Amino acid sequence: MDGNTPRIRRSSRSTHVNTLDDGCLMHIFSFLSPIPDRYNTALVCHRWLFLACHPRLWLRVDRAVKSLTESGVFPSIEEAVSAARPGDTILIGAGGFHFASNIQINKPLCLIGGGDVPDDTTLVCSRGSDSALECLSTCKLANLTVKAELGCCLLHRSGRLIIEDCNLQCESNPLDYLSYAIITTAGGCEAALSSAAQKNGDSVCVSQTRIKGGAKAVLTSGTLALQRVRAIYAPTSILFWFDVVHQL
Repeated sequence: MDGNTPRIRRSSRSTHVNTLDDGCLMHIFSFLSPIPDRYNTALVCHRWLFLACHPRLWLRVDRAVKSLTESGVFPSIEEAVSAARPGDTILIGAGGFHFASNIQINKPLCLIGGGDVPDDTTLVCSRGSDSALECLSTCKLANLTVKAELGCCLLHRSGRLIIEDCNLQCESNPLDYLSYAIITTAGGCEAALSSAAQKNGDSVCVSQTRIKGGAKAVLTSGTLALQRVRAIYAPTSILFWFDVVHQL
């Protein structure tokens, strides 16, 4: 090196991310998308597993849990939704079936399946129920399979509903012409007059989602209409992309 070349002095302090305290790391994890980024951080080491699965970042649904002995872990979706705070993410355990009938979501939440594919985490709506999930606030669903019979998989009342990489299935039935994967009643006369509804922007956004059975993929009412529809035909299914927004 000549005399004009500046020397780079290395700090004696370590800059490794693991030197950060738990609170700082958990704050960083909170900015990651729950699936797959935050989920993958749990695979790094035991410490990251503890922080990535901390109840402050998301709640978990585990059917094997019989009592509320572990903080942030619940035996049913209904109990997890009831305990959740606005903005929480609920990770629903893979394997088996989770029963969901007329569960009202009246605060902003994100529900995510814990399996590798949507079929690994299945929500079953019992016969005679109006829907598996009833959304009255902004809600995001991802990596889930929802099955319903003589009703609808998802009932959207208000807010913004986002459905990504899911399977919505209406079971075969002689009366399946009464079944719909999604029903939205937002944008009706009362909602249209509501300043809160206009501010929140009631809408449904569906992407990379398989819809099977039923009379229609979506039934709308009020001022909402189906727009920007796109479908890809695969050997075993059809994947849909579409928005349900206010008519102009």
